Amino acid sequence: MKVAILGTGYVGLSTGVALAEIGHHVCCIDVDEKKIARLKQGKSPIYEPGLEELLVKNLAAGRLRFTTSHREGISGAEIVILAVGTPQSNDGAADLTYLEQAARDVAVHLQQDTIVVIKSTVPVGTNDKMKQLIEAYCSEDVSIQIVSNPEFLRQGSAMKDTLEADRIIIGCDDRKAGDKVRELYRPLNVPVVMTSLRSAEMIKYASNAFLAMKISFINGMANVCEAVGADILDVAKGMGMDKRIGNSFLQAGIGYGGSCFPKDVQALYHTTKQHNVDFGLLGETMELNEQQRVLLVKKAFERFNGKIAGKKIAMLGLAFKPETDDMREAPSIPISLELTRQGADVIAYDPVATSNAQKILGNRIAYAKTIQEAVAGADAVLIVTEWDEIKQLEPSKLVEDMNEAIIFDGRNCLNEEKIRSCSKIEYYPVGRPAIIKYAGK
Repeated sequence: MKVAILGTGYVGLSTGVALAEIGHHVCCIDVDEKKIARLKQGKSPIYEPGLEELLVKNLAAGRLRFTTSHREGISGAEIVILAVGTPQSNDGAADLTYLEQAARDVAVHLQQDTIVVIKSTVPVGTNDKMKQLIEAYCSEDVSIQIVSNPEFLRQGSAMKDTLEADRIIIGCDDRKAGDKVRELYRPLNVPVVMTSLRSAEMIKYASNAFLAMKISFINGMANVCEAVGADILDVAKGMGMDKRIGNSFLQAGIGYGGSCFPKDVQALYHTTKQHNVDFGLLGETMELNEQQRVLLVKKAFERFNGKIAGKKIAMLGLAFKPETDDMREAPSIPISLELTRQGADVIAYDPVATSNAQKILGNRIAYAKTIQEAVAGADAVLIVTEWDEIKQLEPSKLVEDMNEAIIFDGRNCLNEEKIRSCSKIEYYPVGRPAIIKYAGK
């Protein structure tokens, strides 16, 4: 099929590359001229494992194109996919400004009957509104059908999640249009769930809200475990073996971040308020997550008896999760701001997210090019993102150049046996007993 995609962010670009990979002819459209120029050269604007290789492959095969021209991109397309951002507005609702503009841009250039697929995450009822908006701007000779097709990709594994999806959700009022979109994804050979437009919209929010609640629940349990002397790893393992619960998203730590969970939970919560539905669990999920994001600061403050000013704190990891350079809602941001507010000197290391972090944190903190540079002379290390190179660290080597051998592990990712083999170390995980074999120099 011939497909046009508006938006070249995580969702739009991953979708475009994946559809080209399974044989479709795809043109991705974006108003950012510099981004499009880079994409035409086979250079991805985002860090995502496997994406750039497939981008280059499908550019060379002629199945993937990029343009800033809506007329050129949409011309002849059987399916037009809207995959632009819907960020959180000041009141917590989803900001549909970019989506509405994309809908207008599509409408004025449609020259044939077209299926418009909304892949952006949107509140219930948005697809109906977008249909009305497009019809108001397009030619009377053109007929459009709207299909809701929410995405469920995870940053850091976007290509895998797109090409090996758990399921494809297709919401439609016109079954013929829904079947056309089903055929689009047929080569993936994954289960398809056909629903109404509004059910498809709600599935996306319900899924992300549930996963966020699962994270907040296990983090809350981790705090209880610390208080009573239990080990959250054992608790999570015992829980996860129950098939009704499962072990996914039961890794205790310092909260969720990124482009989806924070804004989607807030948007769903906003919807419940609009419709006078009492769903306090969503509010509790967000509140617990906010507290968890600065847990390591609290632990450090207690360890140093409230005297953080002048301490050198090394922070390992800046991105909100490994295998991405995304800093949106990353726990490293509130951690950095609170530590520096209390007078600490923070130096951070991340394998790929440093440039994006600098745009947010500026010179409030220092940035190291290696882990060794970050920890040299440090009074404590905070592990914020569980990159493989951080997980594989030898604790004894990590602390040998530190001023004090103190580690706060926000992801419980270091090997406990290796930690116990150290002669001098203080190790403070999340929801687990601390290992204290050294009280400082």
